[in-house]
Amino acid sequence: MPLINLPEFASDLLSEFDARKAERIDTPVIQPAEPFLDIAGEDLRRRIFMTESETGASLCLRPEFTIPVCLRHIETATGTPKRYAYLGEVFRQRRDGANEFYQAGIEDLGDINIPSADARAIGDATGILARLLPGRRLSVTLGDQAVFEAVVQALGLPLGWQKRLIHAFGNMTQLEALLAGLVSPQFVTGLDDDIARLVASGDEQALIAHIEQEMQATGYSTNASRSPLEIARRLKEKLILSETRLDDAAFHVLEEFLSLDVPLVNASAALAGFADAAGLKLGNALSRFNGRVGALADAGVDLSCLDYRAAFGRPLDYYTGLVFEVTVEGSSAVLAGGGRFDKLLTFLGATDRIPAVGFSFWLDRIETERAAA
Repeated sequence: MPLINLPEFASDLLSEFDARKAERIDTPVIQPAEPFLDIAGEDLRRRIFMTESETGASLCLRPEFTIPVCLRHIETATGTPKRYAYLGEVFRQRRDGANEFYQAGIEDLGDINIPSADARAIGDATGILARLLPGRRLSVTLGDQAVFEAVVQALGLPLGWQKRLIHAFGNMTQLEALLAGLVSPQFVTGLDDDIARLVASGDEQALIAHIEQEMQATGYSTNASRSPLEIARRLKEKLILSETRLDDAAFHVLEEFLSLDVPLVNASAALAGFADAAGLKLGNALSRFNGRVGALADAGVDLSCLDYRAAFGRPLDYYTGLVFEVTVEGSSAVLAGGGRFDKLLTFLGATDRIPAVGFSFWLDRIETERAAA
């Protein structure tokens, strides 16, 4: 089916993909909703257009391309490394702009040279935009979820708190609310006295037996709800989380980290200095970060237009490392965005772990920038 209302530069974009040896594929507009609901994150979930099949299966209009491209790769059992390009419509509610619009991009699957693949993604995104917007200076904001995870883990917080903070990465409002809860814990209230006593005692078997008895007495089915074991462990986790307090020193360490905002050429030194001053060992995360900076320089990417912001993330839950967005200097409109998603294909059913990185272009925003030139 021919695409209509495409911007006039679409053919140039496809030529750029061909030059980068990315195989163009298409994916169905109607997609299974479950992967997006389970993996993509709250920001995208609430923007999806949902529907249902005659058999009751949850479906949605394609809200983005990364998950469909990965599903297509798994279904076709194509080997890696593999580079896919796409150009087509996506459908999701937006605060500004149409709810039906074109996206294009590249997904790079299976390249085990992580720094090189990351550098190529940023280099391709900025290189293509430079061709489409000649004479315009680009600005790239870069973050790294893996570095944030390493900082959180090095502080030694309980695993539940680590998961909460990592899940909120990139959403400063949510992250600040969680940090406030860590500084001033809110203790669990409203528990039945017997439940509260058993949770506090640490006797898991007695707690499970009590929960099972209560479920039977009230007619709850373990097949239709969480099991007594799951409920008991969730209650214990809530108690641990409510009793955890982040001391002032650790709180200031996190605040200092999240405030880092430096040109990328200075970022490795800034992160090393931060880690040394805080007494944190960031290990592999810092090594991978430094390797990416070196790979970007080797690839000839203009590092002067790249900035590292420690608190920067993108509103999709499947990112695992690099995240980035590209704008025209002086504008807030995001023209391209992407990152690394090494766990996504396994979540979607791949039998082997497949490293992956990619990016998308917003064609309507690029068209607006071209018109303003």
